[in-house]
Amino acid sequence: MPDATSPPPAGNADTGGPVGPGPGNGTVSEELLLEEGPILPMLDGAEAPPLALSPEMEVQRLVASDPTAHIELRLEAFQEIIDGEVGDTTLARARNLERETGLRQIYLKFEGGNPTGTQKDRIAFAQCADAMRRGYDQIAVATCGNFGVAVALAARLAGLRCVIQIPEAYTSHRVREMSNYGAEIVRVPGDYEHAVDVSRAWAAEHEVYDANPGGLNSVLQFKKYGQIAFELYDELRDAPFAVAVPVSNGTTLAGIHKGFQSLFRRGKTSRMPRMVAGSSFRKNLAHCEELEPGSIQQTAINEPLINWRSIDGDEALGAIRATGGWAEGASDKDMLQCARMLREREGLHVLPASTAGLVALLDRQKREPLPGDRYVVVLTGRRP
Repeated sequence: MPDATSPPPAGNADTGGPVGPGPGNGTVSEELLLEEGPILPMLDGAEAPPLALSPEMEVQRLVASDPTAHIELRLEAFQEIIDGEVGDTTLARARNLERETGLRQIYLKFEGGNPTGTQKDRIAFAQCADAMRRGYDQIAVATCGNFGVAVALAARLAGLRCVIQIPEAYTSHRVREMSNYGAEIVRVPGDYEHAVDVSRAWAAEHEVYDANPGGLNSVLQFKKYGQIAFELYDELRDAPFAVAVPVSNGTTLAGIHKGFQSLFRRGKTSRMPRMVAGSSFRKNLAHCEELEPGSIQQTAINEPLINWRSIDGDEALGAIRATGGWAEGASDKDMLQCARMLREREGLHVLPASTAGLVALLDRQKREPLPGDRYVVVLTGRRP
């Protein structure tokens, strides 16, 4: 395992710079898909049932979404919804997975318990609250799926108009979810990165809150993902040996690292966990670099991990190096098999791409047995 000063053994679109496809990331064979059977419906995104608020929370929704109510009352009501519905997700020890892999004390942090099924709800709700606080009545974001659904739901509960730019070639049932939550869908030519540029320009021109990652939003997003670290501390009472995270833009991994930094500096934990990144890219680079847009190979499985511009990649790369962690590439086959193993051994239905961190952890265990300690894997997906 490398120390904090040595170059990482791997990088990717989120942590080591987007530099090209890792092994095995082409189109998935028909035989593999048929073998996986029930996992097929999860390929294009995570999903949760329509949010059903308790009677108490429904009262808060009516207040938060009422444009005629005083802003302080709206914000207080919206914060109560956040406190009651977002975060504080399940952490469970995966004993069957331990027996299968030989790695002891694996804990699964299942972000699928959030309202729309992923950790994106944490930042979507926070940014809608930020928009309300700053006097905006509209919010805009570019997306290929999960973040758009999270923003659409949060905006509906907050009484904000929501405009979502989506690459015109992208198709997913999650687009229908956005529309069902009241979002206005605008199709734009090109890829996700171009959609982000279009969304930012549109938001600036029309004086709309820009919820896209990067810039000033990174600070808020890091803070919200840092809450995952606080929740882990509440359960484990110390930092684990390593935290494994699926990565794309790098924001989630960097935010969790910053959360543990805060805990460690205040003397709450005895150590910093090693940050482990799993993605569809891998190469050892000093900095995060942009890919040629046409060089990436996107599939129905790796889509949540794929981009050619890693917005918070350098932050994530710095976190990996500072903690002596590592990054590994994860093929479509690896992620499908890992998702299937979780379903069969732990009864947990997850988005296959969210297993990239677990793939990175287990690949290292196979090559170089890890010490007996505690390991946390962040997962997202649909609730059964």
